[in-house]
Formats: sequence, C-alpha cells, structure tokens
Amino acid sequence: MKDKNYRSVLKSISWRITGTIDTFVISYFITGKFTIAMSISGVEILTKFTLYYFHERLWNKINIGREKVTEPDYEI
Repeated sequence: MKDKNYRSVLKSISWRITGTIDTFVISYFITGKFTIAMSISGVEILTKFTLYYFHERLWNKINIGREKVTEPDYEI
C-alpha cells in the first residue's frame, strides 16, 4: 500500500497546527511575551512542516511494519 503525496501534505498540516499551538503555549509560558511566542511559532511552523513532509515521504518507501493486503482469488 502506498500513500499519495497529498495525504502526506494533509497529515503535515494537521500535525503542524497541533505542534505549533503547543510551541506557542510553551514559548509564551517561558517568556511571558506574546510577540516572542508568535515569532518562535512562526519560524517553527515552516521548518517543521517541511521536515515532517520529507520524513513522511521517506517512511512511505520503507516497508517495515507493513502487511501486503491480498484480494481473494474468488468470492463465495
């Protein structure tokens, strides 16, 4: 089974939204400054989106932990 590229993009976006909210909350908690937290989150969302996409595409080529689904030769 092989995932299409757009599936990786959608997964990257949903994961980055979650991760960026987390980064913003942690950054704000540590610094107490909204603008710094937004700056950190803004840079982080771009770099980690790109890294996750390529990480996902690489794992799509690796068959570790995958099972091949076979269709039966006939149906009863």
